[in-house]
Amino acid sequence: MTLQSKADRLEGRAVADQYDILRTGEVRASTTSPVKHLKRKLGDGPLALVALFVTPLVDFQGVVAEAAALFPNTDVLACTTAGEIGATGYEEGLVVAVGFPSDGFVTKSIMIENINALDTQATIDEITLERISLRDKTPDLDDSFAFLVVDGLSLSEDTLAATIAPALRDFPIFGGSAGDGTSFVQTFVALNGKVASNAAILTLARSKFQTRVFSLNHLVPGETQMVVTGADPARRIVKEINAEPAAREYARLVGKDPNQLDRFTFASHPVVVRIGDTHHVRAIQQVNEHGELVFFSAIDEGMVLTVASQENLSAHLQKKLSDLSHPRKPTNIIGCDCILRRIEAEQSQQTRQISDVLGEHRVTGFSTYGEQIGPLHVNHTMSGVAFYHPDPRDKGRA
Repeated sequence: MTLQSKADRLEGRAVADQYDILRTGEVRASTTSPVKHLKRKLGDGPLALVALFVTPLVDFQGVVAEAAALFPNTDVLACTTAGEIGATGYEEGLVVAVGFPSDGFVTKSIMIENINALDTQATIDEITLERISLRDKTPDLDDSFAFLVVDGLSLSEDTLAATIAPALRDFPIFGGSAGDGTSFVQTFVALNGKVASNAAILTLARSKFQTRVFSLNHLVPGETQMVVTGADPARRIVKEINAEPAAREYARLVGKDPNQLDRFTFASHPVVVRIGDTHHVRAIQQVNEHGELVFFSAIDEGMVLTVASQENLSAHLQKKLSDLSHPRKPTNIIGCDCILRRIEAEQSQQTRQISDVLGEHRVTGFSTYGEQIGPLHVNHTMSGVAFYHPDPRDKGRA
């Protein structure tokens, strides 16, 4: 992308900011006191919530502490990323902020700790009580959604999503797993100055604006199937496929050298599992030293996996985000976009095209180690929420 095209897009976005529902801002990792600059970018007026998507290239604890000091009366949630989505699309090395104005939103954020040993009933009870309380306080607000950010190395996202979704009732939930670039060493979430791993932040939101939670992926199940015949589900490790060493058999089925499997192979040859009438990705993170496959999401013996092909990533994204513009265009979109989509874009030399689409549709967010949609933790998708000004034709209708 040329400097001029970036400048043009930033200028166009600045002009449109006056129509935005959300307030957004971003700074480079090298910025001193980054939250001070972000607060200025978010503008005047009270905020119900600030969300920070933080590159692993900065001191996360320092950013969180600064945010707690500068936004003392506002809930501030934060997570580390596997890349950021800013004003010009895919970026790395940014701290991105999203502000939810108090005149349009009422929110409640909850930190859920020790998610690998979750107290299921206590968690459900807390969420249920907070949901009911928020509804009772906001009878004049019509739209609701829930946003979840979770430690992307906790190995507990599947259980967490399945546990909390029923308690949310008519609060459609989306979210993303915190990342650590491509290091896969340690990820963090935070709420109001408290930093945690093995934890999640759940935000319940009510809004006077219309919202639409969505999930999209560009994968098409193929004919090649494989059966998981040996696994360690607790660690999301597949040891055997078709009674053969997992990495070697996967490589054979996708026509690759087993000694050269890497993140680009996994991004370009994803596998899916059928749940009901829908296929969901079970993305591979890496090959370990034992020749086993480590997955991003739940896996178990007996699971039948199908190798998927892909539609053109940028064309598919353009179509699906354009679909969100009917009957009218959203002012802002928050997106949780799988790191494997970013890797695929790089591999297929579509990074610029994808960034153009994200910028055109005013998507802000981060690249994830997994996405949450409803009761499911999935991969190789984008989940998110779009925001709309009310349709003026609705005025006066019953």
